[in-house]
Amino acid sequence: MRTIEWHNGRVRMIDQRLLPLEYRVVEYDDYHQVAEAIRDMVVRGAPAIGAAAAFGLALSARQSRAENVPALMADLEQAAEVLRRTRPTAVNLSWALERMLRRARAGRWGSVTELTTALEAEALAIADEDVQVNRRIGEVGAAIVPDGANILTHCNAGALATVEYGTALGVVRMAVEQGKRVHVWVDETRPRLQGARLTAWELMRDGIPMTLIADNAAGHLMRAGRVDLVLFGADRVAANGDVANKIGSYQLAVLAKENGIPCYAVSPISTIDLSLATGDEIPIEERPAEEVTVIDGRRIAPEGVPVYNPAFDVTPHRYLTGIITENGIAYPPYGVSLRKMVNGGG
Repeated sequence: MRTIEWHNGRVRMIDQRLLPLEYRVVEYDDYHQVAEAIRDMVVRGAPAIGAAAAFGLALSARQSRAENVPALMADLEQAAEVLRRTRPTAVNLSWALERMLRRARAGRWGSVTELTTALEAEALAIADEDVQVNRRIGEVGAAIVPDGANILTHCNAGALATVEYGTALGVVRMAVEQGKRVHVWVDETRPRLQGARLTAWELMRDGIPMTLIADNAAGHLMRAGRVDLVLFGADRVAANGDVANKIGSYQLAVLAKENGIPCYAVSPISTIDLSLATGDEIPIEERPAEEVTVIDGRRIAPEGVPVYNPAFDVTPHRYLTGIITENGIAYPPYGVSLRKMVNGGG
């Protein structure tokens, strides 16, 4: 199944907290449950979060007891605010909610049922489009992957981070589909180990050669000449090309530049936020201390230790070789090329 999908009026998703030890599909019929699933990282990854938010808003329309369209619109606005507050950094969440609300505001709905049906259709369209976008990203990005490449990646930007196929791992998958030989170095990605738990699981299922490494081994591999390309995803891209992604991405980009290795962020157009001039304006989510002090229920740090746990960092655009999108690859100056990509590329 897809990472997240609509099934008989309910939202189904893979519980990513349990992988790779257990594959479990959970279902929700209440948008508050979907909001909690986003917050607790049952579902994660910017595109997947966007689809989850869209389905959550569609659920809120089903749940509403409104007897007329204006009353339903008020309920939708309230539900959107609940969903919007779950994860502040990934712009796809607010992008999907705004797209859903625009659809609701734009129509002349004859009934509550008519609007509810339209919202379900819009959420399904967002999910289906994400799959198509990811395959186009893969096609664009595969062109820069040399045959025999050793690719270093961080966190999980694969099928699990999207509705299906993946962004950074979508580039890898497409290169393999085109007959290229690749090997992937997989950062474990502390503190939630999305690389070790999720990316390794995906690549092994697909039979793509990979090796898991500790996060702090990446620099050694680069200096030893064992990395040809660095690829990672994006949770928000500012107008100047600064990229927010999982914490640890910034240091990889700096190390890649120091060692003369191409480094690309991989991002759908929906993740580009031209309203923010630079990455300094991107809100950075801070998550609970237990993600750092506890592993699988077992405490690994002293009781009461102070913890700072940012979920993301910002890679300044000067460390990136380019930003791969479904409309092409944006190169410096990003202030020009990203607007071109958002407007259709070419």
